[in-house]
Order: sequence, then C-alpha cells, then structure tokens
Amino acid sequence: MRPCDASSDLKPGRCPPSPARKTGAWHARCADPPTGPSPAASGAWDRAPGIMWYVSTRGMAPRIDFEGALFSGYAPDGGLYMPEELPQLSRETLREWSMLSYPSLVKELCSLFIGPELIPRDDLNGTSGDTGSAAIESVHGAKNVDIIVLLPKGHCTKIQELQMTTVLRDNVHVFGVEGNSDELDEPIKTVFADVAFVKKHNLMSLNSINWSRVLVQIAHHFFAYFRCAPSLDTHPLPPVEVVVPTGAAGNLAAGCIAQKMGLPIHLVVAVNSNDIIHRTVQWGDFSLSKAVKPTLASAMDIQVPYNMERIFWLLSGSDSQVIRALMEQFERTKSVGLPKELHSKLAEAVTSQSVSDEAITQTMGRCWQENEYLLCPHSAVAVSCHYQQVDRQQPSPPRCCLAPASAAKFPEAVRAARLTLDTPAEILALEHKETRCTPMRKGDDWTRMLRDTIEDLSQQWQGRFQNLPA
Repeated sequence: MRPCDASSDLKPGRCPPSPARKTGAWHARCADPPTGPSPAASGAWDRAPGIMWYVSTRGMAPRIDFEGALFSGYAPDGGLYMPEELPQLSRETLREWSMLSYPSLVKELCSLFIGPELIPRDDLNGTSGDTGSAAIESVHGAKNVDIIVLLPKGHCTKIQELQMTTVLRDNVHVFGVEGNSDELDEPIKTVFADVAFVKKHNLMSLNSINWSRVLVQIAHHFFAYFRCAPSLDTHPLPPVEVVVPTGAAGNLAAGCIAQKMGLPIHLVVAVNSNDIIHRTVQWGDFSLSKAVKPTLASAMDIQVPYNMERIFWLLSGSDSQVIRALMEQFERTKSVGLPKELHSKLAEAVTSQSVSDEAITQTMGRCWQENEYLLCPHSAVAVSCHYQQVDRQQPSPPRCCLAPASAAKFPEAVRAARLTLDTPAEILALEHKETRCTPMRKGDDWTRMLRDTIEDLSQQWQGRFQNLPA
C-alpha cells in the first residue's frame, strides 16, 4: 500500500465527445502511500439504491453526482466535496470483505460511492503512491489526455525530480516552480474557482483535493484492519490501531471516513516538524508556523493540510455553516482555534505525534538492525510512533503503520541514518537521461501561466480534431 497523502494536483481526465480534449494541470509535492454479495443484500446499508450525491464542505455549491466530483477539484465555493451520506457497514459485510483480495476490496468499496453499474469489474486498480511520477506514468503517451505537473524545485529529492523531468512525451508538461508545496496550492485553487474555465477545458485534480483519491485511500484502512484484527468473530469487533504518516491529511480523512462507516480502528496521525495537524489535535490550534521547515520527510513539509477541512466537516455533523466560517477565517488570518465541541470530537477520533529528523534516522537505523528492512523517511515517521509505544511496554491493540514509499528515492535520508542503499538500476539510469522542465519563477504570475498552458493545449487539440478526415 502507498497511502501517504503528500501531493496536490490538477489532472485531466476522460476525453469528451466534443472536440475539446481533456487538458489540465497537476501539482506534485513529490511524495512517495467487487465480488460477492452487495452491501445492500447483506443488510449493511438500508438506503434505497440510487444516486450518491456529493456536497461541498462549505455548503454554497450545488450538489453533484460522482462524475461531477471526479472531474473536478475544489468546489466553486472553495470547499472540498464529500458524500452527502456515508454507508453504514454491518458485521456480516465486514466479514465478507475480509476475505477479498485488495483489488476486489477496492471495487466493493467504490461500488458504494459510485454505483456498481459504473465499476468495471475486471479493470480497477487503487493506487496512491509517488503521485507526481505515478501520475505521469499512468498517462504518458496517451492520446486523449494531457498532464501538467507543477514541481516544487528544491523541495524533494533529485531522484524524484528526475522521475518527472525525464519523461519527454508530448502530453507531459512539467514546470519547476520556485516555491513550496503550500504556495503551489494557490494557483490551483484559483483555477478551480473559475467554474466556466474548468468546464470548458474539462479539468480534474488527481491528488486528494479530488474525492476519488480519498475514496481509494479508504480501502487502505479496511485492508489494514482485516490483516491485523485477530478475529472478526468476537463482539464487539476488536480494535486495530492505524498509524498514518501524512502531510495534507488525505489518508487521515480516509481513515476518519472508515471509522464513521463502522470500521473499529483507532487513528494515530504522525507528522514531521511541520506540526500543524499535531497542534490541532492536541490543543485545537489550527494555525500556520512562521515558515515551512525542511525535513528528511520532505513530502510532509506542508503547513496547509487542506483535507483537515473534510475531517472538520465530518466531525461537526456535516455543519457546512460552521466549517465555512472556520475555513474562511483561517484563509484570512492563517490562524484559528477550533470550537470546543469540534476539538473534543477530533481528539476522540485521533491521537497525534510529531517526529523530528533525529527520530527519523534513529528509527530507520533501528528497523534495519532489527528487521533488515530499509524504511523511507516518511514511513519512519509512522514507525517511530510504534517504537515509542513498544518502549513504554504498555498494552495496546494490534498496530499497523502505513508505509508510503521506497527508500530508494531518498538516498540523502539513508545516508543521514548511516545506512547503505542498493540503488535499483532503473533509478541509476535516470542520471543519464535528458530532462525537460519549464521554470516558474518567483514574481511570475503562476495562475496566468497555468491558464495559458491549458488554453494552448485545448487550442492545439481543437485544431487536430478539425483536421481529421470526415
């Protein structure tokens, strides 16, 4: 599993019947994280079959169906889309799901939120890994999709950059931006706020701004639970602790949704020194620090964990009025204290820890010494929380640490941990490949550059369609 949410992006989707081709933009944070009877037949969810609607967390945008949520990013009111209601799963459904393979589990889960008639039973894969390079890998050379990647220069490893800048296909457009991951969110949010522009150019996001990414991440928590729970025959079902390393909180939001659906997991959110989520859980302090702190777990070097808005909405009982006021204040002042009741619910659903670079390298070294397994620095953030609990020798339920990436992409962290890395040949080969990357410099109008690129690509495709033989 590759569940760590550590990227933000826009990406094009399906090719429409009109001459306008799918075009879009994608912002990378450089991270590396059905079969059987239906839930309705099992009595898991008593809602009559029909359309699953999605609403904005801020309540000022029209509700949309799954296709609308899929081919979108931020809602027009600045919020994020969430299901209007969540399925409630029975013990029998959980028992049935526990026997499924991971791909079958993803299909069964998605059928609840999409509709089984829209799920291709033989071709659906859930992935949430190194989002930048994974997104490029999934579409490079495709005839009906363009991808624009906004790469935060200097805020990820050289290998991660090379994985994106060495793909020289016509439909891949990489921009090297002089800014951090939080700064890159701003032009993307601005683009998606223009509803007419989004519809005209058929834009969609790929990262956890988009509901579909969070949806697939929900499966991580079910799969982890089924692998760690000692038995599903006891009453109540046994709890499992899931440690989630995160930056933008997409996989944490997925875990909170799984909880609300009836999965008995306890969530531990693990962050690096950029600790806004930790401070929010501990004290209700949802506020920016003075600056982003560079760490070995660079994909989690984030100050604006936008998926916390989904979690706040979920725990507030879908109170969009409260969430809109809360998030608009945060956008104005960069600091907000959670209402007492909301903070209490958050602290009940999630515990948290912040992990230093020193603890990351110590954890990488300890895991290698004890298991001969080389952790990536982001995975080490989660495993550090596990070691702290082990060393206290306190009883705890079974625990699963979600591991986002391969250590091969983070040689600097491996060296800092005084370990050696057997770098794969395909990674070494990147050093000798030609690269292509368009700069976005400080002082440039990033939103204008993004819009101009999207418009140029649309014009190119309109021209190609017009020149096709009748």
